[in-house]
Amino acid sequence: MGSRYGGLKQLDPMGPNGEVILDYSVYDAIRAGFGKVVFVIRRDFEDAFKDQVGARFTGKIEVDYAFQSLDDLPRGFCVPEGRVKPWGTAHALRAARHVIKEPFGVVNADDFYGADAFQKAAQFLTSLQSTEGRAHYGMIGYPLKNTLSDHGDVNRGICGIKEGYLDSVEEFTKIIKEQDGVCRGNNLHGERKEVDPEELVSMNFWVFPTSFISEVEEHFTRFMSAHGSEPKSECYIPTVVDELIHRGTADCRVIRTSANWLGVTYPSDKPAVVESIANLVKQGAYPAKL
Repeated sequence: MGSRYGGLKQLDPMGPNGEVILDYSVYDAIRAGFGKVVFVIRRDFEDAFKDQVGARFTGKIEVDYAFQSLDDLPRGFCVPEGRVKPWGTAHALRAARHVIKEPFGVVNADDFYGADAFQKAAQFLTSLQSTEGRAHYGMIGYPLKNTLSDHGDVNRGICGIKEGYLDSVEEFTKIIKEQDGVCRGNNLHGERKEVDPEELVSMNFWVFPTSFISEVEEHFTRFMSAHGSEPKSECYIPTVVDELIHRGTADCRVIRTSANWLGVTYPSDKPAVVESIANLVKQGAYPAKL
């Protein structure tokens, strides 16, 4: 919704020829071997999105759309009075349940993930093997140092990893490299702690088998029973994954990427992203005109 950004950051040009961040994600996905993209959007900017973004991919990759609607809920539930925002990332993914028929990745539309991240995601999905009674998921992990900002502090979920698999995510706020050169952040108890810049963090790039869609439906239905009457409750993809891991019915491989993540939350973030993309173009990582 872009409430902190002051507008639809998904449609704000960042590249040298008017490209938006999402253009680079789809470009990288095509290069990595993905054959279909589903845009989960709001119905009220369908026409603008299709004209400004979706039309660019005609003939390059199969394109489909899903619409996240406040009242798209499991049977028996209704929108509580005063509710104005959608129900979170799990609800957004659920909106695409009718058009996702294949193993898939999930990314944020306003985050720049880098070519290596999409290549690693494609490699994971094409090597996916089924195991009786256990699903296999993947999460692209970025070294914390590759997600820091030169323009202020950041909030990140630092991954606890056991033998290559996700075990926990510890949330830290106000992470920044301080004057002594050490990275520090506040943990959930408000304690200022040193954090290792090599630790892997989640930037919400997930890879799943098709079966995850039905798991989201089941989890979201239970979420609505417990929290559906709350005006601001949200249901998130990581929460679904965490539940399934600790239930023992899924595992989640943490897939390290060498890519640098870029993102825009506030208008002041834009110049740095524009500069970084321009540098990638100069280095030959992307053509000047996608």
